[in-house]
Amino acid sequence: MLYVIQVFTSKEHRVAECCRQALSEGQEIFVPLYKRQKKIKGKLETVTLVLYPGYIFCETDDPVRLFAELKGIKELTKLLRSDEDIIPVEPKEAEALYKLFGQDHVVEVSTGYIEGGRVRITAGPLEHFEGQIIRVDRHKRAAVIELDFMGRKTQTTVGLEVVDKIP
Repeated sequence: MLYVIQVFTSKEHRVAECCRQALSEGQEIFVPLYKRQKKIKGKLETVTLVLYPGYIFCETDDPVRLFAELKGIKELTKLLRSDEDIIPVEPKEAEALYKLFGQDHVVEVSTGYIEGGRVRITAGPLEHFEGQIIRVDRHKRAAVIELDFMGRKTQTTVGLEVVDKIP
């Protein structure tokens, strides 16, 4: 099952590394990332950013053991829970997340075009999420999508390269 751990924003990688050292075998900690194109000093470069700032994810079949092993890590703010129960990401939500970031936990840049005010994705992980695109920022080469996450709608940014010509 997939679980979510809240951490201080911009500390995701450091905390994930601390967690990796504390966890026993069979549990995987990761920080979902996304790539986008950005102009740096006049050159187009690919940058990698955190998909969900302030959160890291863990795959485990034993949330009680996970909670016990993570107790000593002071940088954690909390393991998302409901009352006393540690709640996993719903299977349908986890499936959507894995369609988006795959097994390597990185959302690659998608490519698409705009036709009649609607975005059409021609390549990349956004092919599965075309209807969930809320906004496109052509200048930042990014799209904002809305996903179900932990029982509510959340918005997240991913890389999108919009081409002018319709294929």
